[in-house]
Amino acid sequence: MKTITATELKSRLDNANVLLIDVREPAEYRSENIEGAYLIPLSQISHEKLPSKNKTIVIHCGSGRRSVEACKKLLAQDPTLDVYSLEGGIKAWEAAGFNVRKSESKILPLDRQTQVVAGFLVLCGIILGTLVHPAFYIISSFVGLGLMYAGISGWCGMAKLLAKMPWNK
Repeated sequence: MKTITATELKSRLDNANVLLIDVREPAEYRSENIEGAYLIPLSQISHEKLPSKNKTIVIHCGSGRRSVEACKKLLAQDPTLDVYSLEGGIKAWEAAGFNVRKSESKILPLDRQTQVVAGFLVLCGIILGTLVHPAFYIISSFVGLGLMYAGISGWCGMAKLLAKMPWNK
């Protein structure tokens, strides 16, 4: 799988036939996006959904992890595609000084929503375990194990669940 930097992408967008795909969730896309990017969330990305297969395809997300996953998925479906992952995602694009369209809506990005919920659940587990019954400590343990698994595997069940919430549609 190939990667591309924000500077290289900007040059190609200005001079070449490039299709830019954003694989974040709709709420994240509405919050901020790169002009001209098509939204196809990671959960829906497939070879058939690409608007054009005859162009160089550059996939981006927030920081680069989901775009790598999307590239692998597309290349597994069609190894002949010319697919790149934007290194560092939209964060790297903005850090390089390139324009990002931002909305007035301030919905937290999915990774931060996950951190808030995980922190809340750990805190609840500790409080309930201390004040009600020690068995409630299992909540904190379960969240900790889930976060460890997400860090090791790159797959986070809590983030997948939060992505399905109405405010993230």
